[in-house]
Amino acid sequence: MSLAIVHSRAQVGVEAPAVTVEVHMANGLPSLTLVGLPETAVKESKDRVRSAILNSALQYPSRRITLNLAPADLPKDGGRFDLAIALGILAASTQVPALMLDDVECLGELALSGEVRAVKGVLPAALAARKAGRTVIVPRANAEEACLASGLKVIAVDHLLQVVAHLAGTDRAV
Repeated sequence: MSLAIVHSRAQVGVEAPAVTVEVHMANGLPSLTLVGLPETAVKESKDRVRSAILNSALQYPSRRITLNLAPADLPKDGGRFDLAIALGILAASTQVPALMLDDVECLGELALSGEVRAVKGVLPAALAARKAGRTVIVPRANAEEACLASGLKVIAVDHLLQVVAHLAGTDRAV
């Protein structure tokens, strides 16, 4: 599949509007284009994501990659979309089953090593994910905050490889 969609949430005050991370891969010179009103920290995510994927012994595709953070008119800031972007790239390149991403929302900043770092504003995102009927994947450091949204399934992770293993069905300990 050359198209993948991953769900995430922005932070606007105490609101957590939905953000859809769309990843499309095409033939052509290897490049990554990020669209959808990203602020500087989000633009820098392409370097964090590439390093995290490679340092996790996964394959970073040598293709033309277009990332769209929709809706385009909603400002996006911080590293909170890193995990969703990485999973979108991995799903579009068939390293992660894309169907497993339909019912989850992802939040988390990636370190260059693939470690998943805490982000701000997880509770509003967790409440919105619960309302949408989705499971939320968050950094372990944010798990307690996410669990405050009772009735929500929370998957707490420390590393990108844990998420990949969980989505592939090879790791039940997450």
